[in-house]
Amino acid sequence: MGDLSETDPPTPFDRGDGTRLACRFRPGRGPALLFLPGYASDMTGDKVLALDAWAARHSHALLRFDYSGCGESEGTFEDGTLTRWRDDALAIVDACEGELVLVGSSMGGWLMLLVALARPTRVRALIGIAAAPDFTDWGFDAAQRATLLRDGRIEEPSLHSDAPFVTTRGFWESGQAHLLLDGTIAFDGPVRLLQGQADGDVPWITATRLAEALRSADVQTILVKDGDHRLSRAQDIALLLRTIEIVLESL
Repeated sequence: MGDLSETDPPTPFDRGDGTRLACRFRPGRGPALLFLPGYASDMTGDKVLALDAWAARHSHALLRFDYSGCGESEGTFEDGTLTRWRDDALAIVDACEGELVLVGSSMGGWLMLLVALARPTRVRALIGIAAAPDFTDWGFDAAQRATLLRDGRIEEPSLHSDAPFVTTRGFWESGQAHLLLDGTIAFDGPVRLLQGQADGDVPWITATRLAEALRSADVQTILVKDGDHRLSRAQDIALLLRTIEIVLESL
């Protein structure tokens, strides 16, 4: 994987079945940071671009990519499931060398946990931004579940796009097969959870539930009282970068 600027095309990476994922790798010091975007998001969001700029300034390795069916990667979005996107991330991890620190935003926070559990010798630390493990369990009411089972999909207005926000039955069922919060999450490295208390998508109590479920003794939950779900304001991004710096210094 080459070091590409934002104006260059991303590096294509075959996930193993002929589907090519769009990746951008910035070489540098390790452990490399791997950013995992949220649902229907990609590697060009404000937080990951700020993190990439930080990595460039500090000569730190960083890898970002788009899940299959998202962003510039091949595939169809509605074929995406939590399992498939976890396997996208695992394919990227297995193609790289060395240790990693995972940074997961929203659904990416769920995926970072699944990746850490699947590759425990590779992942040194976790940093969640409004991490949303188990959101198929707590994020859908009875009417929505009934619609998913009856119609196979839900379409809702999107705050960030003219296209509707789509959830498929396949994604929901995949999420239900990977629930984590009711058991012990067997990760022992440092974990930092950044969570806005004004988050309208992920209740802030989710961060405290996740902190309790993690086996690690080195878990800190950082609540931002006026922070929303995106945590993309200048002060939120500054908090994220400071948190990453402190975690990296401790490794």
